[in-house]
Amino acid sequence: MRDYQIITDSTSDLAVSILEKTDIQVIPMEFHIDGQSYHNYPDEREYDMGKFYAALKAGSTSTTSQINQQTFQEIFEPVLQQGKDILYLAFSSGLSGTYQSSLLAAEELRGRYPEAKIVCVDTLAASAGEGLLVYTAARKKAEGMGIDELAQWVEDSRLHLCHWFTVDDLFHLKRGGRVSPTVAVIGTALGIKPVLHVDNEGHLIPMEKVRGRRRSLDALVDHMVKTCDPKEGQTIFISHGGAKEDAEYVGKQVRARLKVKEVVYSTIGPVIGSHSGPGTIALFFFGTER
Repeated sequence: MRDYQIITDSTSDLAVSILEKTDIQVIPMEFHIDGQSYHNYPDEREYDMGKFYAALKAGSTSTTSQINQQTFQEIFEPVLQQGKDILYLAFSSGLSGTYQSSLLAAEELRGRYPEAKIVCVDTLAASAGEGLLVYTAARKKAEGMGIDELAQWVEDSRLHLCHWFTVDDLFHLKRGGRVSPTVAVIGTALGIKPVLHVDNEGHLIPMEKVRGRRRSLDALVDHMVKTCDPKEGQTIFISHGGAKEDAEYVGKQVRARLKVKEVVYSTIGPVIGSHSGPGTIALFFFGTER
């Protein structure tokens, strides 16, 4: 059986500590802030995340670009030249056209490498939800699971990967069209914090409105308690937009109510953070349903 490489994109917001102990290749996506373009490397080599969120708080606007077909070909081809197959686990097609670009690149490369397998799977996931799915897949690869079986596992499991978010700044959601300008103004004045999740089509959907930051954080944990499966022994991911203390508060609440194996924290990268804004907190786990 040929060896294969798991590849994902930097929207997976995987912590460097996770990447150091797994065989996952990450494609850095581009973002644009203050008139300059940068790549979102997990180790922040081009742009520090503390600086990024400080810039957003100061009024800077960041935009993002999806990975195009040419970039995929440039990333995939060296792997194929090493005699490896590729399992690419993509950022949700409900939020980006990146997955479609990967399919076009794979089709082009199959003509040049007919002996190779290039399998692209839409995770229907985002941020460290995508990351948790990719991390779990990498562990299964390390245990000996083949490329076809693993691709099927991802497809079978992706709708059990639960994403629960809350944001601290409604105006970032307004810019992305998630809430109206009126809701942003009134909600900010009243201290309303939305709770959102990623649905079965991979879209980010507002689910409820909670008054007060602490209540919005507790609401994330409430949702986990309702649907978490199994109830014990999971590794869960919590990511944040420059709000480490709030992320750790959520982690403590989870540990107080459920017996999880491990809590892994990461910073929401600039691709997701451009749209969610500073202060975002996100909780990811496997559940009975999304």
